[in-house]
Amino acid sequence: MKIRVELDPQVVGFVRALAPEPRRRLRRALRGLEQEKGDLRQLEADLAGYARLRVGSYRVVVPLYAQSGQRVARCVFAEQRPVVYELFGEILRGEVGKA
Repeated sequence: MKIRVELDPQVVGFVRALAPEPRRRLRRALRGLEQEKGDLRQLEADLAGYARLRVGSYRVVVPLYAQSGQRVARCVFAEQRPVVYELFGEILRGEVGKA
């Protein structure tokens, strides 16, 4: 069964800002997600309910759910591996932008 992939604006902007080769790899991985291909793994602890798509040193945070009988992967956040989980956790807790 094909998965409908939705990209949030942060993910689109992140991918567009990359150099050509990493951008190509991420786009290929996002298209592969439609066919349930790729290194996709469920996250734990504070990020339970989300999965991550690994593409080299990049990670895309993805909640998977069903809508109108179709599986949906909504790509909500993308960043490099060293910071992706910490930044996304801050966004979920509403800590981004607070001083």
